[in-house]
Amino acid sequence: MSDGPPTPARSEPPGGLPRPPAGAAGVPVARFLAATRAEGPGERTAVWVQGCAIRCPGCFNPHLWSFRGGERILPADLTRRVLDAGTEGLTLLGGEPFDHAAPLAAVAAGVRAAGRSVMTFTGYTTAQLDRAVDAGRDDVAALLAATDLLVAGPFLADRIDTRRPWVGSTNQEFVLLGNRFPGLLDEVSHSPDRVEVTVDAAGGIAVNGWAEVDVLDELLASVTRPRTRRADAGRR
Repeated sequence: MSDGPPTPARSEPPGGLPRPPAGAAGVPVARFLAATRAEGPGERTAVWVQGCAIRCPGCFNPHLWSFRGGERILPADLTRRVLDAGTEGLTLLGGEPFDHAAPLAAVAAGVRAAGRSVMTFTGYTTAQLDRAVDAGRDDVAALLAATDLLVAGPFLADRIDTRRPWVGSTNQEFVLLGNRFPGLLDEVSHSPDRVEVTVDAAGGIAVNGWAEVDVLDELLASVTRPRTRRADAGRR
């Protein structure tokens, strides 16, 4: 990665290898955001999955740890929703995308086949993902093969990253997989983190993007509507 701080030695999350395929059809979608500029380069569609075996201390999304819940959507239907959004690409977050690698690989492959990019966040390190592939995890290999930009590594609460966009801690690394979209990393060196606030027709307020907890609390304290929910971008 260019123009960023040096990448420290990786820390291994406690979860070992990604969770084996559960056999259930579909992707457990906790949140679908049709268009955002806070979850990767350009305008993207973001999908948060329900369920994470890593469970990093200090995670902003502990409500997405449980593997119960979420709307189960078939890969073909979710692919269609992403493409209908008309954005530049798809960002996968969670929860933990690689704990749902098989159905997400089908979605990611369909999005890329339409000429759009795929960015995947994971709390697993690249070494763990490589070990999973070496152990015969075809689902993990398929999701990696359908990902253009990988953000890898657990969130470490004592190593907050205030310089790079999209990531939560300095140990997390950007990995460009292949050369299909060589410009995907261009924004890393000069793009600030963004926090987006959206208000739905019923008055519910959602916040996505990454910011330090004190900043988010100050932002939310300034909102007088009572139906506020924070849905951060899967930074762990």
